[in-house]
Amino acid sequence: MKKIKILALSLILCLTTGISFSGLKKVSADTPSYGTAEIVMEVGSKRVLFGNNIHDKKYMASTTKILTAIVIIENCDLSETVTVTDKTVGVEGSSIYLQAGEKLTVKELLYGLMLRSGNDCAETLAVYCSGSIEKFAELMNQTAARIGATESHFVNPHGLHDDMHYTTAYDLALISCYAIRNENFKEIVSSKTADISFSTQNYRRHLINKNKMLKEFEGSDGIKTGYTKKAGRCLVSSCERNGMHLVCVVLNCPPMFERSKSLLTDCFERYERCKIAESDNIVDFIKIGDTERTCGVYLKEDVILPLTEDEKNALKTVYELPSVITEPKKKDSLIGFIRIYSGNNLIFEEKLFTIIDVEITEGK
Repeated sequence: MKKIKILALSLILCLTTGISFSGLKKVSADTPSYGTAEIVMEVGSKRVLFGNNIHDKKYMASTTKILTAIVIIENCDLSETVTVTDKTVGVEGSSIYLQAGEKLTVKELLYGLMLRSGNDCAETLAVYCSGSIEKFAELMNQTAARIGATESHFVNPHGLHDDMHYTTAYDLALISCYAIRNENFKEIVSSKTADISFSTQNYRRHLINKNKMLKEFEGSDGIKTGYTKKAGRCLVSSCERNGMHLVCVVLNCPPMFERSKSLLTDCFERYERCKIAESDNIVDFIKIGDTERTCGVYLKEDVILPLTEDEKNALKTVYELPSVITEPKKKDSLIGFIRIYSGNNLIFEEKLFTIIDVEITEGK
């Protein structure tokens, strides 16, 4: 038996400054469509604030390198020196013109990857990390799945066209929200310029970031541009204003900078980040077996969501919990869910946990 408690929800705190629920529609194995796909997602809650064709399969060109970069950051020592081999120089497309035999640190190659979109940096890093492009692609797919990006498939580290290399706006937003919370990643993609080694020459490379959002849009801190003929113009933007951090993805969008600015501006104007529930506070009690004892139930993280004014006025929360605990449980065992609605629209779902060890004994 489960008990479901429905309560009117009053906001604990509104910040002038939020996991969201978003139903995923099935993605076929067909070739991706070529229409524009776009999404704005709040970094903390992963709530979708705006979306258009967000689950349509798309080619994503060099925005692929967002995943490449975070995989490298999580699996390599950024201070290690990499010797460039002749197998990863002369890669088609954008390049920083690496030369066989030169030496750069992993972090320097990441700057070349993300500021100048170096395809040679992408392959050099992939081979350094995993031994081959194919094995690195396996690691990319494993990482994407762990993040929750299950509508994508990656076969290379740079985004040069392959029919089996695709994503969705939703997946790419998830990956970007995950990546931008990493301090090393954020430091790199928010840099307007960088100077890195050119060990076979007597000067250093001066890199200028291709992402115009950093100069033209207040609060921008990355992330990546991309273009191929089949993918069209692609842009992933990250921006923070008044404590609210948003990621915007536009795929196959000719006016990618203008459209991204418009979508972000609209969401910053319409949404406010609000604290709805605090972590560690007991939200309910559940009867323990055939006794008079109870077990408290709590959230591990604060519930902070971006909300419009209309949503704030129509909030309600539903706790889905068992009416009684009949089996032993360790502290922090999953026991139920909190679901938050605005009207009939489910906008948030999170797990609830037991606050103590539970032993089952007969009688009082």
